[in-house]
Amino acid sequence: MNLQPTLENDTILLAPLEINDFEALYQIASDPLVWEQHPNKNRYQKEVFQSFFEGAIASKGAFKIIDKKDQKIIGSTRFYNLDSKNNSVLIGYTFYGRAYWGSQYNPQVKNLMLNHAFKYVENVLFHIGAMNIRSQKAIERLGAVQTKIFNVAYHGESETLNFEYLIEKKNWESK
Repeated sequence: MNLQPTLENDTILLAPLEINDFEALYQIASDPLVWEQHPNKNRYQKEVFQSFFEGAIASKGAFKIIDKKDQKIIGSTRFYNLDSKNNSVLIGYTFYGRAYWGSQYNPQVKNLMLNHAFKYVENVLFHIGAMNIRSQKAIERLGAVQTKIFNVAYHGESETLNFEYLIEKKNWESK
C-alpha cells in the first residue's frame, strides 16, 4: 500500500506533506484551540509542533489537506502503522483550522483515505485521545466502533490515554 499517494475530489486535495510546508501548517497549528481536546494540548507551541511535524515527515504517510477552491492548506492527516499481519493501517494525527470544523472537509478526507486504504487492507484503525470528544463523534459518524482503551506515546511526547476505533472493509463497503 502506498501510504502517501495524492488523493482528491472536487473539493479537497491530499498531497504528500513536505518540509517546506512547515510554516503554512504551523499557522493553523499555532491556534491553542485546535489542540484544546487533544491529549497534547501544548502542540500549538512552535518547538512542540516542530517535533510533531518531524514525526509527520518521518512517517512517510503524512498529507497536507488543501482546499481546492482557495488552494490553501487547511490541515493535515496521515496513514501510519501499516500492519500486514493484522491486515490493517491507522489513520490519524488529523487536525484542521477552526474555520473548517464541523464542515464537509473531514468526512470527505476520511472517505478518500478509507476508499484508498480498503484497496489494500481489511481494517482501518483510529487512535483518538480519551478527552477528544469532537474527534470521537466525527469518527463514530463514519461508522467506526470503539474496540479498546490504552496509553499511546506520540512522536517525542509522553504517553496519554487513547481509544482505538475500527472500521472494517466489509462494513464500509455495505454503507
